[in-house]
Amino acid sequence: MSIGVLLAHQGGWDEILLVAGPIVVVGGLLGLANRRAKAELARREAATGDALSDAPPTPPAP
Repeated sequence: MSIGVLLAHQGGWDEILLVAGPIVVVGGLLGLANRRAKAELARREAATGDALSDAPPTPPAP
């Protein structure tokens, strides 16, 4: 059975997969990136005691 025969209008489930699949993948990647960013922030806070220690100093107000 070829992929064309498999995806040739199967009552709508194939169209749902074509839309939902990429949404699930992007959502998973965003969740992973968010988890990694939070872990990095926590690591920096633990190492320096300040989450913004790498930020450039703000200039004084005129």
